[in-house]
Amino acid sequence: MATRIGLDELSPAQLAIARFAIAAAPVLVVARPRVPWPAIIAVGLTLFAGQFLFQFFGIAAGMPPGLASVIVQSQALFTIALAALFLGERPTSRQVTGVVIGAAGLAAIAMTVGGEISATALVLTLGSPVSFAVGNLLLKRLPTAASFGLVAWLSLVPPIPALAVDSMLHGPYAVAEVASLSWRGVVAALYLGAVATTLAYAIWGGLLRRYPTALVAPFALLVPFVAAASSAAVFGERFGGLRLAGMALVLCGLAVIVVPGREAAA
Repeated sequence: MATRIGLDELSPAQLAIARFAIAAAPVLVVARPRVPWPAIIAVGLTLFAGQFLFQFFGIAAGMPPGLASVIVQSQALFTIALAALFLGERPTSRQVTGVVIGAAGLAAIAMTVGGEISATALVLTLGSPVSFAVGNLLLKRLPTAASFGLVAWLSLVPPIPALAVDSMLHGPYAVAEVASLSWRGVVAALYLGAVATTLAYAIWGGLLRRYPTALVAPFALLVPFVAAASSAAVFGERFGGLRLAGMALVLCGLAVIVVPGREAAA
């Protein structure tokens, strides 16, 4: 919802600049984690810049925000596939089943292209979970670091490529429009930067350190439900039968992957 409001006043690249400039503010008081600069840049370009630039451009091109949230969460499917392809990690039968179900859901969503959703919007939005997945694999290779400080320093990276993209599309001075945000735009940018990035990622990292992954990961499934419900309530977003079926399959595939079975729960 905050993304849609922000995109009403800023271009996708400008919204990315505003989001991560706010999220990077803690670097003024937080020391850089013991992570090499090349690693910070690589993760920042994929986990943050790529994920959100593709997502914002997809929504700006017509992808409904609620549906975009479901597609972005398919990053788990791409993470497993890329880990198997490039890292030689052998997926479990449960993961393979989840990937197949989720892929069927994405195929169903792709069949609804037309009308308010263009092929361009779908392709751009799909770039988000792919970049997210690559970022996940790179993140796994980083040395252990406090989540709060790591998120802040990673947030220094996205404004640079976002500024380059915005300059190419709208000219070198278009980014000055960020200074003319209305109060709604300011609140949306602050929420995306301070709450949805800095606070959310810090809390998530803290939970993963404190509790077993199998206990924490299923709660990520709440994200698309909340996003879709909010978008439907605020923006009147509606989903046809085939699209709803595709969304349900994606979420079922994710559930198969992240919700522990009886043996794991025991």
